[in-house]
Amino acid sequence: MDLTPAIRPTLPHSRPPRVAVIGGSLTGPVAALLLLRAGFDVTVHEATPASAPLGGGLIGLEHTALDVLDRLGIDQREFIVSDSETILQVEVRDRRPARTVRRTYPGRNTTWTLLHRALAARIPTGVLRQGNRVTGLEQHAGRPVLRLADDTVQPADLVVFADGRSSTGRRLLDPDRRLRYAGYVAHRGTAAHTPRPDLRDFVRLEPCPGAQFNVAPVPDGCDWTFYLDCTADEYRQRFGAPPTRRVFALPRHVSPAARQHVDEHADQLLPPEHTRVVRDTTVRMAVPVLDIDPPTRMVWPVGDGHAVLLGDALAPVRPHTARGANNGIEQAAGLAVALTQHRRYGADLTAALHGWQRRHLPAAVAAVRQGPAIGDRLGLGTR
Repeated sequence: MDLTPAIRPTLPHSRPPRVAVIGGSLTGPVAALLLLRAGFDVTVHEATPASAPLGGGLIGLEHTALDVLDRLGIDQREFIVSDSETILQVEVRDRRPARTVRRTYPGRNTTWTLLHRALAARIPTGVLRQGNRVTGLEQHAGRPVLRLADDTVQPADLVVFADGRSSTGRRLLDPDRRLRYAGYVAHRGTAAHTPRPDLRDFVRLEPCPGAQFNVAPVPDGCDWTFYLDCTADEYRQRFGAPPTRRVFALPRHVSPAARQHVDEHADQLLPPEHTRVVRDTTVRMAVPVLDIDPPTRMVWPVGDGHAVLLGDALAPVRPHTARGANNGIEQAAGLAVALTQHRRYGADLTAALHGWQRRHLPAAVAAVRQGPAIGDRLGLGTR
């Protein structure tokens, strides 16, 4: 497919483009902070109200993503729990470790909560607008215009959709690519104690095809994720909505039946010390594993302006790939470079954005395709 852009008018570079970033989780704030440091006029729109409870699980960040955070002035000691780069892959038989393979991860582990807190603390007052969902994207006088749920409109020159797996931006720009349920769930929780007192590494237990259990240290305990098969009907019964609609099951959505399902599998499959960690976790969440067709583009013209998709808004990937946050952060950094070349040196904006697309689209496509292959190898989900 030819991704060479047609020649279109370039916005005057006497002023920086006004950028609207949609999404306040991780990729959106990273993009916003990079663009603010480069001198752009940035507003972040986040649909979730400021009063809503926030929380998330373990995230692996590779060196490229960590370097982006370094350049934002965020000391790794602020969000990295353990400096271990070790992954212990443990084959479990009859609830006992049978064979352990030691691997080295090219990065560090953090949690969504720690990283989001570090990013949010650096967004200047007035930049982040919470609790008002974007509902539409139009053009007026050649400029993109966002329509919000309260019927107000916000003009911009560039709209950056970094609004996650259920992205409004993807629905508006690329509506034929829809989420598909992969047939299994990542159950997760944070326990106040660890399976062993000296836990420093990321540990992956593989008790049998169709199950995987990951555990790693976090402040004051450990974070665990238990991957188990689950049909779409079972998901709806256990969490109150279909998996493609309830893409995150918060603690209030986790039914007693869902808790019992996880506890029983822990009793059957995991070593006793890991079973205790699961059973002692009072607050739990769940994430259905979802797939999507690989993206074919990242940039769309809107009048004389543009809209782009980043991170999970572009291409949600299975968590086994460890590429979700990494893709988003790396794409945000590349976007900031492209826009800076436009602002500082008058580079053609359309060409710069399509150059950014050519560099980052292949990695997004590769991660989307890698996820089902890993799931099949583990015997998880629909095959």
